[in-house]
Amino acid sequence: MIVVTGAAGFIGSYLAGKLNQLGYEDLILVDKFNDPLKISNYISKTYTRLIDRDDFFKWLENNHAQVQHIIHLGARTDTIGQEEAIYTQLNLEYSKQIWNSCIRFDLPLIYASSASTYGNGELGFDDRHSLTSRFKPLNYYAQSKHDFDLWALEQKQAPRFWVGLKFFNVFGPNEYHKGRMASVVYQAFQRISETGEMTLFRSHHPDYADGEQARDFIYVEDVAQVILHFMNKQTSSGIYNVGTGVARSFLDLTQCVFRAMNVKGQITFVDTPADIRNNYQYYTCATTDKLRQAGYDKPFTSLEDAIQEYINSFLKAEFCY
Repeated sequence: MIVVTGAAGFIGSYLAGKLNQLGYEDLILVDKFNDPLKISNYISKTYTRLIDRDDFFKWLENNHAQVQHIIHLGARTDTIGQEEAIYTQLNLEYSKQIWNSCIRFDLPLIYASSASTYGNGELGFDDRHSLTSRFKPLNYYAQSKHDFDLWALEQKQAPRFWVGLKFFNVFGPNEYHKGRMASVVYQAFQRISETGEMTLFRSHHPDYADGEQARDFIYVEDVAQVILHFMNKQTSSGIYNVGTGVARSFLDLTQCVFRAMNVKGQITFVDTPADIRNNYQYYTCATTDKLRQAGYDKPFTSLEDAIQEYINSFLKAEFCY
């Protein structure tokens, strides 16, 4: 039996589908299943039970002997929210409770951290534990993820195997409910479909031209493969980057979308919204040495190939994975 929290969300529901594809059907899917926009993410999945996140620990108390893995992907993921207490409750305290439950019931734990914990990147994007305390996250979401990473590293007791995965800029099917927080690929497809053009943020940084802001974009399929790797090969506990190790500009990404849609679109630039401008990351790029040393040897999907598949196999068909 495999527990997946955040199973109605983007990465969680994709992972549930991947597990089904591999023959895993005894799944416990944990989330708040009250958002109609997320129903399509899990309605077609094969699972044993849906459990409200508020009821999960009571369920685990009674059923832990049947569980082999806990994959904790649930979180408040809005990066612009201002309610610090909610991030503390859902991303920090809830995760602490899962950690302690895994110790108590001798269960391995895989949890989602975030590349946003690196802040503006002035210290780089290196996942060595010795650097973790020096990072300065830029918003409440990132801070809550960072606080849990720090807390985990400070614990004298830990699950028998655990990894925290710092996801970089993930895109792919099942993110359709995310609205403003959806990936640039998704937003580009929607806007180009409606208007034939794409709008990108103007640069407010002297070192970057408009559209040359860059991210380590990673396809959700690759993220799922990394999770499966650690689920099946429980070798070295710790925190790992989950990115491709290649930064691509938003101009690159937009041109890939144009090609995948077979349109000759235009790009216009607008000011970065004031509410995110001061905390905007202009560059992210994962170091992947540690992940490779942990035995993950699969190549990452290129941005071009990932966008082609996402658009032509999922977005055009309005299909969930």
